Amino acid sequence: MFPAVMRALLLVLDSLGCGQAPDAAAYGDEGANTLGHIFAAQPQLELPTFFSLGLWKILTADVFDPRSRGTIASFGRMRERSAGKDSTTGHWEIAGVVLNEPFATFSQFPAELVSAIQRDARVEFIGNFARSGTVILEELGPEHLRTGRPILYTSADSVLQIAAHERIIPRRRLDEICRIARRHADAWRIGRVIARPFTGEPGQFQRTDGRHDFSMVPPGTVLNAIAQTGLRVEGVGKISDIFAGSGIWADGTDGLIFANFIDFDMLHGHRRDVAGYAQALLACDHWLAGFLPRCEEDDLVIITADHGNDPTHNGTDHTREEVPLMVLHGGLSLALGTRKIFADVAATLAAYFRLRQKWPVGDSFITLQQRHARTIFHRA
Repeated sequence: MFPAVMRALLLVLDSLGCGQAPDAAAYGDEGANTLGHIFAAQPQLELPTFFSLGLWKILTADVFDPRSRGTIASFGRMRERSAGKDSTTGHWEIAGVVLNEPFATFSQFPAELVSAIQRDARVEFIGNFARSGTVILEELGPEHLRTGRPILYTSADSVLQIAAHERIIPRRRLDEICRIARRHADAWRIGRVIARPFTGEPGQFQRTDGRHDFSMVPPGTVLNAIAQTGLRVEGVGKISDIFAGSGIWADGTDGLIFANFIDFDMLHGHRRDVAGYAQALLACDHWLAGFLPRCEEDDLVIITADHGNDPTHNGTDHTREEVPLMVLHGGLSLALGTRKIFADVAATLAAYFRLRQKWPVGDSFITLQQRHARTIFHRA
């Protein structure tokens, strides 16, 4: 017999890379190691809950270190197969969609694209260049207040960002502008359009929590496949934005909760804040310590990441890294090896929820068998 309730949690710790991927040099990321360099810079950092899930074994393969003892989860690494290192690409592959061509990036958006958005949204932009989100507010925020013109900018990721002061352009109007931009951005293969509201006065501008990501709608993912069975698929954090709401809904009892912890990346990785990143890890470790006792043996908990963002690396961009994989299910702790594709997660979810069809890419790291109503792990 199978469990009466099938509950899965997929937790993506945004940017928590664990060492350069084999192709990191092609992305300018040779030597990147988000977690490794944080531990090197903060040697006093202790994460007992993460260590109990196998994190220290993932990082060092040192099974004799005290931090490797008492492991309660199965553990391993994953490599991204898709081209690119942005959040959308990583999350899509986790959900079972592999991109052979990366999303487009720009240092300046083409005049044809900008004019089309301006025409349909009835606005005129200032900016249109690559900048850090906090820096561009310092540079163009005063002009925006004078003119009322929204700020258009980008970064090393495939993003078109539009910033506006909430007093000048309310959030609802900013979202409307971004929805129009999203329609035009599809033809240019831009992964995300991001609304960036802010408040404050010159010299003290602050971005608010009204950020809204408008992503390209992906091909069918495992989220859609699970939702189509009538099971709940609920996004927490920026997940709903990344998947453009596709396959994310909140009805039913059984199902999948897909959560993203964005602060690692947004507040610390991009800002090259090693100490802040370490503190965020401590906070997450404490949260996990309170959450994990609520999980049942038949639940499936998968903790991983979507890319790296080494705060000691050059620049402020994401880094092409392998990511940790920690899995709680069935009370077992086994080495899952290095998975060759993030889509192994999608294949595992398809197996766990007993979808009619095996997921077409990736291999499940659990095998369901009707023997003692237990889930049997097997090595990759």
